[in-house]
Amino acid sequence: MRSVRKRAGEADEERLIRQVAKGDRAAFEELYRRTAPWLAVRLRRRCADEQLVAEVMQETYLAVWRAAGAFAGSTVGGTAVGWLWTIAARRLVDAFRRRAHHAEPPPAAAFPDAAPAAEDEALSASVGGDVGDALRSLAPELRQVLQALVLDGLSVREAAVLLGLPEGTVKTRARRARIAMRKALA
Repeated sequence: MRSVRKRAGEADEERLIRQVAKGDRAAFEELYRRTAPWLAVRLRRRCADEQLVAEVMQETYLAVWRAAGAFAGSTVGGTAVGWLWTIAARRLVDAFRRRAHHAEPPPAAAFPDAAPAAEDEALSASVGGDVGDALRSLAPELRQVLQALVLDGLSVREAAVLLGLPEGTVKTRARRARIAMRKALA
């Protein structure tokens, strides 16, 4: 019953995006009402800066409004929420890059220990203990794939789009990551 309800929700969101593509403001407001809470939670798992999350949310929904006509949806095996998350994740990466580009490099003496990466902080908050340690010990490209597939719940196709990788590469890295995790936890 739950999977039927979930598929019906995905169909509703896809229908809403199709209506948004036609300029329907009410459909856009309904799409926002349905998706903004979970999208904000997912973004906060990757970024602790509330201002940046709010900025990314605004950019994401602006992009949805402008590009709803380009949504291919279930005709190519995608979902409305997957498409929305892909847009948001790319906007978050762009925001991190902008911030890094404009930031002044701190003097080395001021920060003797490097601060942990934002993703590592998010991982430590969501995954702890031996599993968290094993996950953090993975190579960044393996951890990134495993995080997209397992923690974010993306399909292989959605993860490939999000990470800008071929689907086969995502599958290979996921397999390598799982093998490394098994060894680390054995």
